[in-house]
Amino acid sequence: MMVNITRNQVKNIGNVLNDKTRPLKERFRALFCLRNIGGPFSIEEIERSFKDPSALLKHELAYCLGQMQDKEAIPVLVHVLEDDSQETIVRHEAAEALGAIGSSEVIQILEKFKNDPAIELAETCELALERIKWMQISNNLKSLQKNPYNSVDPAPPFDSSNEIDLRAILLDENSNLFQRYRAMFSLRNLQTSEAVRTLGTALKYGGSLFRHEIAFVLGQLQHTEAVPFLIESLKDETENEMVRHECAEALGAIATEECIDILKKFLEDSKRVVRESCEIALDMCEYETSPEFQYANTLLKI
Repeated sequence: MMVNITRNQVKNIGNVLNDKTRPLKERFRALFCLRNIGGPFSIEEIERSFKDPSALLKHELAYCLGQMQDKEAIPVLVHVLEDDSQETIVRHEAAEALGAIGSSEVIQILEKFKNDPAIELAETCELALERIKWMQISNNLKSLQKNPYNSVDPAPPFDSSNEIDLRAILLDENSNLFQRYRAMFSLRNLQTSEAVRTLGTALKYGGSLFRHEIAFVLGQLQHTEAVPFLIESLKDETENEMVRHECAEALGAIATEECIDILKKFLEDSKRVVRESCEIALDMCEYETSPEFQYANTLLKI
């Protein structure tokens, strides 16, 4: 948590987040700032934005609360999960965030929704339950330290680095979803070109929840070999908007000229969540290619 941050300063950042007249990219930056500050005042400001009409923003609110791993966020996330007026993409992210926090106190509420009619929500609750149960075995916690991205993932990686075995699990649509997610994050952590191609192939496998997570990890990898796979899914207007939105943001993280060109083409997409994702992704491209980012990245490699 950052030091010497007063409640009024947090409130000021929250005011930016909750100002619907500001560009979405500015509101996202305010959100990430609150996530990094952490604490009850940041959670309070984030909670205010769950009344916003943007499903993309609300989905990101829930994601950030999960990444903060603060139990004080649990009541907020439970309320969002239970609110059937919220979009499925938002409720799914709230359930995933509860799994990321990992407290056994949320098992009952996740059990309640693991058979929800919205398959993406039901599968997320099942994954969250599996993660919490896995975390309760103390020896397992060592595996969480192997994540080179420092993200709180919905499933832990396997110990295996055998790409053939991991590919077989990942692409087996009859396999347990939690095990397929474990294979997914194992392949991501290998960071090889072959792993990227395997993950790209998986964008055509499984349900929309699985495919959207595949797109997310391809964005984390920031490997140019992922670009054709991501563009193909973004262009596919029959694809679930959860998947297309995540493909757009992954392209923003990779930030090549080709990525920028395709994102600009979808700024007027018929789906709001896709349009807004392209807007945020283009802002990510601007940051990734900025001199400030390049300098910081150089310092990290010294």
